[in-house]
Amino acid sequence: MMSEIEQRLQELGVTLPTRWHLPSGTLTGSILVRVQGDRVFVGGHVPLDQDGRVCGPFGKVGAQVSLEQAQEAARRAMLGMLASLKAELGNLDRIGSWLRLGGLVNTAPTFNEYPRVLNAASKLLVDVFGEQRGSHARLAIGIAGLPWDVPVEIEAEVTLATSV
Repeated sequence: MMSEIEQRLQELGVTLPTRWHLPSGTLTGSILVRVQGDRVFVGGHVPLDQDGRVCGPFGKVGAQVSLEQAQEAARRAMLGMLASLKAELGNLDRIGSWLRLGGLVNTAPTFNEYPRVLNAASKLLVDVFGEQRGSHARLAIGIAGLPWDVPVEIEAEVTLATSV
């Protein structure tokens, strides 16, 4: 039987990428998903292609990367995060609610529309999980650079459902 969230993804025409596996030695002592009681902390995810590889466009938003390209990159990062959560939790229906998203935007000095970049990730969550479970607090900031020169990196915190 297909889970509620998998059914919703299918209705939206969305397929999750292969789970991201960080290159060896990228992080020491860090994992992508940490379950602690009824809370789940999700480390930074970057845009991934369907095979779970870091993908472009690459560069700074407002210079080499347009707002629209950055929004698609944020959406791809969120899909990668969902793939990591599914692999760790076994079922995305186990997510009770999204508490918080943190987004870092690799930005040109004159670009300051960081919230608009992250809107694509937030919209995806509400589309998939509904308003009640998908709405979240959010931080969107611009920074001087990100690993692999990706335009966006997203982290999150969720709660687990009390029953599935």
